[in-house]
Amino acid sequence: MVGEQNNGPKRAGLRQAALIGAAFILACAAAPALAERPMAVDDAATGEKGSAELEFGWVRDDKERGGEASIAYIPVDKLKIELGYSHTRDHQPGPSLWAHGVGVAVKWVPLQAETGLSAGLKYDYERARVDLRGEPDEVARANTLTALSSWGFASGQRVHLNLGREWVRVSGTNEVVNIWGIGFEQPLGDRLTLGAEVFGAEDARPDRQIGLRYEVVDGFTVSAAIGRGSDRNIANVGCAWEF
Repeated sequence: MVGEQNNGPKRAGLRQAALIGAAFILACAAAPALAERPMAVDDAATGEKGSAELEFGWVRDDKERGGEASIAYIPVDKLKIELGYSHTRDHQPGPSLWAHGVGVAVKWVPLQAETGLSAGLKYDYERARVDLRGEPDEVARANTLTALSSWGFASGQRVHLNLGREWVRVSGTNEVVNIWGIGFEQPLGDRLTLGAEVFGAEDARPDRQIGLRYEVVDGFTVSAAIGRGSDRNIANVGCAWEF
């Protein structure tokens, strides 16, 4: 009985850490959500029919760090299909926990323009599994529907607005939350772009992030961003190849 009583708080702690880890995976827009790196706020654009994009990156959210990869394809005009995978380690609990996330997204943008208004919708499905080291794994699932809009200026700047709703199921519990994001992109030259954004969910403090994207050669970019939110530091670096 003494052993069981002592293990109770430990199991509860592991379960709580699992929920945090799963929530982190679902919150990582850079994995299945696939905004244009390094931004978390997505743009209302899909690319050209028949084109594809590969992305690889590393992310940090306070004590959580991990890698991610994604692929996107445009089978028809104004429609983009995206797949993503992430592998993240949470260093906060002892021992540290591993979380694995996969996701798929479909983005439809019927209104697209180089200047002026572009608008569309995106649906995401994401699943995260947290390894509890000897305990049953925790699994989280999320469905998200987001309205996307962008405004392009003749001078090259672009402003993005995301408004969405997310349905999350973790350990038999359902949560529904509204999400939002505002982003701004400023060209600093022919190949360098500055991005700044604010994003978050209702009843929570927003995250703020600033980053740079540089096109090394046509179609291949590298990027990095740093930010701050809810008393924690966030960052990501990566690369993307369009072909």
